[in-house]
Amino acid sequence: MAEKIKKTDDDWKAQLSPEQYKVARKGGTERAFTGELYKESRKGVYTCVCCGAPLFSSATKYESGTGWPSFYAPVSDTAVEEREDKSLFRRPRTEVVCARCDGHLGHVFPDGPEPTGLRYCMNSAAMGFEPDDG
Repeated sequence: MAEKIKKTDDDWKAQLSPEQYKVARKGGTERAFTGELYKESRKGVYTCVCCGAPLFSSATKYESGTGWPSFYAPVSDTAVEEREDKSLFRRPRTEVVCARCDGHLGHVFPDGPEPTGLRYCMNSAAMGFEPDDG
């Protein structure tokens, strides 16, 4: 993995929309069923909105019924990092961030489909999409 991308808050604010900044840099969450990529069905790669790193393949996307884009695996073992998230007053969750720039993407849960049994529940505002035109 390449060296971590580090920018100031002002740099991120200048690069991202207010919604992207709130979600990807401040750990926010978009409302369910409202994200631009929620219903995306084309083949392609989902990328980090902050740094452009590839994160998830459309081949691992599935309809989870949660209202957010959901995947059963990242594009590689080094694409994302997982961290314990104790920000809510309930059981700890596992936060998922971009391994390259630490942008907040969403959370991973152990209730997904085979072959992994995982549900990477991601925010559209934290990702871009590059369609496979081939």
